[in-house]
Amino acid sequence: MSSSNQRSADGQAAFGGLYSSCRQCPRKCGADRAGGQQGLCGETAVLRAASACLHFGEEPLLTVFGGSGTIFFTGCTLRCSFCQNYQISQQGMGREISADEFARVCLSLQEAGAENINLVTGSHHIPAIAEGIRAAREAGLTLPVAWNSSAYESPESLDLLEGLVDIWLPDLKTLNPMMSRSLFGAEDYPAAAKRAIRRMLSMSPLHIEKIRRGGETREKILSGVIIRHLFLPGRMDDTVMVLDYLKAHADGRACVSLMSQYTPVPFEGDGKELAARKASLAAFQNRLVSADEDAGLRKLIDSYCFEYLFYQDLSDDTSWLPDFRRRQPFSSALARPVWHWQDSRTE
Repeated sequence: MSSSNQRSADGQAAFGGLYSSCRQCPRKCGADRAGGQQGLCGETAVLRAASACLHFGEEPLLTVFGGSGTIFFTGCTLRCSFCQNYQISQQGMGREISADEFARVCLSLQEAGAENINLVTGSHHIPAIAEGIRAAREAGLTLPVAWNSSAYESPESLDLLEGLVDIWLPDLKTLNPMMSRSLFGAEDYPAAAKRAIRRMLSMSPLHIEKIRRGGETREKILSGVIIRHLFLPGRMDDTVMVLDYLKAHADGRACVSLMSQYTPVPFEGDGKELAARKASLAAFQNRLVSADEDAGLRKLIDSYCFEYLFYQDLSDDTSWLPDFRRRQPFSSALARPVWHWQDSRTE
């Protein structure tokens, strides 16, 4: 048996039980993913991914000089109705990737100059991804590893990543159970996300260093938590609720990233899917953020005096919306592709 196949067989033996009657995420759907059944995440026990690229649209602490080495996985535990990555998170775009191929993708990103390995939406595949990170470390990966998620995760699953992940990038989408029920079909999201974020804070203390290159100095995060919150148009009270919580429980322990780039997505799909999405999106105003809202958000964040906070400039540019059918899913200014699901396998 080849080393690649042996590693895959050993990995399946080690964590296969975690995919049987699956309880990995708070949905606890009980699907026999090891037996080929899809969970509510849309995936079996087969790890699949769609794209890897150097991404320059993340927070400056992550992109620094070389960009963040993002790997986008297929499927999702939360399945937000407004998801910009819906092609891969909800419609299954992507292909199987073994632990050894995952390791090679990580090394390709490292060789291309990435500042870190940024794992996007892998909550439903923590055991397999943990195996992949170990394979990448054994193969020579030295970069910090970042976990980029919705925070709809169980602390017990996150424990499998302790010592493997250095940086945590959780969303705190809302603390309003009615909104999370409407938008995610998960009324328990606020409670679950707070538990997950508390666990992340306990695992990775904040460590930021100054990096100098070509006469310029920039800050780089090596360890810690960046908590992201996307402002939804017309829902200022919900954002106030989130910022109140972060001020009380995360200020000084984590960076806060308040995002104002909400953009209506031109979704494609069948009639039933689109009708369900439209009904869900009626929970808020599905439009770009207005100039008045942007001004209000700026005044709001000034009043909190967070120790470390990022805020985006308002823009009506929608060219950054990804299309994962393309090898370059993003604009060329935003990302540089390294691997794509339609590439031939590199076994």
